Amino acid sequence: MFVDERILTLFKRNAHHTLTYWSVFFSFGLCIAFLGPTILDLQCQTNSTLSQITWVFFSQQFCLLIGSSIGGVFKRTLFSALAALFVSALVISVIFAIIPLCTNVLLLAIAMAVSGLAMGIIDTIANIQLVTIYQRDSAVFLQALHFFIGFGALVSPLIADPFLSETGCGNHTENASETIHHFRNMLRNSPIVEHNINQSHMSHEDSNVQYAFWIMAFINLPVPMAVLFLMYREQLIPCCPSGTPRLLDKDELAMETQQGAEGPDVEQKNHEAGGHGNIFSCCQNDNLRGLPVSFFMIHILGGMVLFMTDGIVGAYAGFVYTYGTQPPLSLPHKMAGYLPSIFWAAITAGRLLSIPLSYRFQPVRLLMFNLAGAIVTVLMLLIFYTSSTFLYVGTCLCGLFLSSIFPCMLAYTEDILDYQGCATSVLVTSAGMGEMVMQVLVGSIMQTKGSYSFLLCGMIIACIGFILFIGLLLFHRMHRNYLAGTTKKSAMVEEQVTEQNGSARTEQKEESATS
Repeated sequence: MFVDERILTLFKRNAHHTLTYWSVFFSFGLCIAFLGPTILDLQCQTNSTLSQITWVFFSQQFCLLIGSSIGGVFKRTLFSALAALFVSALVISVIFAIIPLCTNVLLLAIAMAVSGLAMGIIDTIANIQLVTIYQRDSAVFLQALHFFIGFGALVSPLIADPFLSETGCGNHTENASETIHHFRNMLRNSPIVEHNINQSHMSHEDSNVQYAFWIMAFINLPVPMAVLFLMYREQLIPCCPSGTPRLLDKDELAMETQQGAEGPDVEQKNHEAGGHGNIFSCCQNDNLRGLPVSFFMIHILGGMVLFMTDGIVGAYAGFVYTYGTQPPLSLPHKMAGYLPSIFWAAITAGRLLSIPLSYRFQPVRLLMFNLAGAIVTVLMLLIFYTSSTFLYVGTCLCGLFLSSIFPCMLAYTEDILDYQGCATSVLVTSAGMGEMVMQVLVGSIMQTKGSYSFLLCGMIIACIGFILFIGLLLFHRMHRNYLAGTTKKSAMVEEQVTEQNGSARTEQKEESATS
């Protein structure tokens, strides 16, 4: 069969929870991708410069990092996890609805910060829940989970594209506004009237992007409703008790499904795996004492790889539209608006393709192939930087190669550490930090050094990520040798104890026979 029967059985037993987590990740993707194609319209709406609007990315990613770090707090009970997912998904719809009302950068940054906090909570809880449910079989389901990020991120630019202004409210709009302002100032001294007319001119004639945000808010509404329905099915809503029997707790179900007869040791192990959602509690874990250096380096290097690769994803999605509209390409704004859609479509297709591939191939092989492919693609984009055709082709290839790095790295590191560490929390937090830092860094460099620096930054970041991955492989080998030595030592101790016990029994028998 194309998929193992055991995998299908696992999915059927956990289908409701799994599908709900997947749908919540659709909200995540919907919210993460709209800034790229709408950035120039939002720049017009807030009367800001490109360097100022870049801080909106920072506010979103900084709070996403905070949300990722504290998201594990809500995983302590199933009720708190689902309640946090429900509130977060609902907040995203509310933010979409109020973005058109943000008339300056500060208000927009605050709105995006709130959405980033919700996204971070979603990111951590959904990843941890799936890893806890499926454990060694989680790679396939994590690929599907991150497919829904790509799907939401694909839908978002497609919705926004018909409502984007032809010029992006560029310089000519500002100049025309200044002329109108000067002309009307000579006729009448009424700043309030002038401001209202000016704002009306910019909003209604140059941009209708507010309709895109309201459509996305409406499309996202079924997601919190799906989480609420799951809470109802699990009898977690006090005012609406369900008549159906409550489903098994997911930790217990994972233990029963995958480990079966191993008893209380598995229960303790699953408790440890489920309790690593909070990165702060990870640092205070008493079990970390006496662990080898390789254990910590696997966490650090895995997080740094995702810091780089997710940083590329965030920066590319955020600024490829701006890069395409600037020299030497100078694409029309409508044509450049397709670039984020192509990028997220490629990520969506890549994650869909990675679902069967992750079942057939080990995550480490997929990681090696994807990292090398990303480097080659960015190098080709640098070489053919004047070709608009190759920009579309390279954007597609870049999305394909970057698509499955995060879920593969998550499955790889958790498998190395036998699901006893804080890998999920560390990786999610590091990825969010990478998106935050790289978007601000690349945006600032583009503002000062020009558009070519966009691809050059991507090349440097990708190469650093590949070097860090090679270091991760080396420490994986060290950790494997450490575990092998520990196992061998334990076996020798057990053998000695067995021999001593056997000798003691023999002596007792001889003494009893003599007596």
